[in-house]
Amino acid sequence: MVSGEPVPVLRRSGDTVIGATINGTGALRVRATRVGADSMLAQIVRLVRQAQASKAPIQRLADAVSGYFVPAVIALAIATFAVWFVVGPPPALTLALVAAVAVLIIACPCALGLATPLSIMVGTGKGARAGILIRSAQALETAHRLDTVVLDKTGTVTAGRPALTDINTTGSLSEEELLALVAAAEANSEHPLAAAVVAGARARGVAPAAAADFESVTGKGVRATVTGRRVLVGTSRLLTEAAVPIDGLSPIAADLANRGRTPILVAVDGRPAGVLGVADTIKEDSAAAIAALHRLGIQVVMLTGDNARTAAAVATQVGIPRVLAEVLPEHKADEIRRLQGEGRRVGMVGDGINDAPALAAADVGLAIGTGTDIAIEAADITLISGSLAGVVTAVRLSRATMRNIRENLFFALAYNGLGIPVAAGLLYPLFGWRLSPMLAAAAMALSSLSVVGNANRLRRYTVAPLPTVTNTTVQPQVETATLQAGTPTATTAAGNAGESDTATRVDPVCGMNVDAATAHVRHRSDDSAVYFCSAHCASTWAARSDPGTPATVGDHRA
Repeated sequence: MVSGEPVPVLRRSGDTVIGATINGTGALRVRATRVGADSMLAQIVRLVRQAQASKAPIQRLADAVSGYFVPAVIALAIATFAVWFVVGPPPALTLALVAAVAVLIIACPCALGLATPLSIMVGTGKGARAGILIRSAQALETAHRLDTVVLDKTGTVTAGRPALTDINTTGSLSEEELLALVAAAEANSEHPLAAAVVAGARARGVAPAAAADFESVTGKGVRATVTGRRVLVGTSRLLTEAAVPIDGLSPIAADLANRGRTPILVAVDGRPAGVLGVADTIKEDSAAAIAALHRLGIQVVMLTGDNARTAAAVATQVGIPRVLAEVLPEHKADEIRRLQGEGRRVGMVGDGINDAPALAAADVGLAIGTGTDIAIEAADITLISGSLAGVVTAVRLSRATMRNIRENLFFALAYNGLGIPVAAGLLYPLFGWRLSPMLAAAAMALSSLSVVGNANRLRRYTVAPLPTVTNTTVQPQVETATLQAGTPTATTAAGNAGESDTATRVDPVCGMNVDAATAHVRHRSDDSAVYFCSAHCASTWAARSDPGTPATVGDHRA
């Protein structure tokens, strides 16, 4: 529930689990070590409340101007009365009263008071029609100043559910034949990856046959007989234990893992048959929305609890140049504050429970409408459609609204700036012109009407289409969070570039072959080194009571 990953995470005896999470397969016996206010959910709620309480209200420009304008107008009316009464022609008292009243009438700040709320009202209405629910005027006002947008990965940039993405054959079977056998074997499995394979087969028009002798091997895969053929589907460990050579499958699996896919190895009748790839697919408009944010001058950052390899693969595809990966829920808000400490105005987009503290800590929190209730509650803006295009629309609408407010303030102050000198009698010595209070009232009403008419121009605002994206490939800068205290240190391969390891190593958790020179994560203990395909495998290995014990199940299947 709070891991930030789209697939289940394997847990062993002694591991920590979070209350309210769903157990996918097998049975669990748990001991409650933290209840009530000490539970993970209670801590997240507390972080959200602290972040919301720390937000300072925005000082509206109109309020600031009115605070000086009204006393100044009263002082000017008194001065006008005094000048006309002392040096004005007879009847001095009458002319002084008329001039003072004309100044007060034409300077009535009605238009100034309407300038901001009218535009905000129209802007929030336009947002609602576009599927953007804005909870407060403060959020709409702040969004136009955003220079950094932080995106969660799972469920925000991606769909949040695994899907079949790749079919690679190595034997005599065609892709359709291989998929039919795998889907038939996986049809009886409850694993989310199995459901993704079966759904992918149906979407491609492949009707799987009925399987016999089905057996699910926890953490490794499944065995089944399909149309008289013995099918193995799962991790490299499952095939190795069945004496199936995987030399031809390992490079394909490694390539899929490098691209953020979960590899599923397949053997038919004791011979390697192919590798399928399953991944959390990217939403159709994510790349275009991110490109549009770049064009608005906004830096985009990905913040996720997922492992660095998967996060980097997704960022490369959608064009995000900076990635903060493997961030725990309680640290996501700290990352937002760190960006704010760099002088940035930060907007956070997320959908999960683990995103709620960061949504509350950001200058503007934007929740995906298809996400969790706590994320929506913590956010300032809700994107009903669940599309990142709503982020672009919210920023553009905020900028249009603030531009409209500034125009309204100009109309309100321009009438006053021109009318007050005339009402005070500044032109009387030159042309003998005096402003009647009735004309002053008409000018004041005209000022309010101009503000109302200009605010209604926002009703003609239209949502611009997203730009066409032809090439989004970038090499993102990936920053990973430090593992929790008490676990051995893990660093990326870039941090140990000076070492000369060149041999191939085996990940002790999932059994995948990794190149020691380019291994994603290395764990050093004493003088030995253990190499992993991902930070997730490293943290799983580090959490064991006896790291020297050989792995018995593969996390890529769990």
